[in-house]
Amino acid sequence: MKSLTKKLLLSLALCLGTAGLLLAQTTVKGVVSDPDGLPLIGAGVFVEGTTVGVVTGLDGDYTITVPSES
Repeated sequence: MKSLTKKLLLSLALCLGTAGLLLAQTTVKGVVSDPDGLPLIGAGVFVEGTTVGVVTGLDGDYTITVPSES
């Protein structure tokens, strides 16, 4: 019985830890444009100090998920 209790508590701790990591992320959306206001297609957008990045779409738009430690 004690073994089952330990397994259940460990499972609960792992689930809560994983949920905390997922909730700690932030989603950022935006549009990259040139000085004339025209969208920049294919521009790279990166989170500074990481390898997390995306490329802008046809309208210069992007959506990127920023890790909590950034």
